[in-house]
Amino acid sequence: MSANKKPMAPNSADEDIPDLSTPEWRKQFDQSKVRRGRPPAELTKVSTTIRLDPDIIEAFRAGGEGWQSRINAALREYLGKRARP
Repeated sequence: MSANKKPMAPNSADEDIPDLSTPEWRKQFDQSKVRRGRPPAELTKVSTTIRLDPDIIEAFRAGGEGWQSRINAALREYLGKRARP
């Protein structure tokens, strides 16, 4: 506890909170799997380097966040139109 902070007075609601330092809780914590971050995607994207004209990058970045995803969508749309006879 910091020297500047006074300990809080016990609250009646605190009686409902279990003591997480007991052996049964420690056992549950030790057996639980730690899951951090975003869940893994089924299909992951491939990291690559591509050279584009500065005006193309500026136009997509001007749209705000998600500009790389919009470039991906534009390329996907192009491939879809190109594949049709």
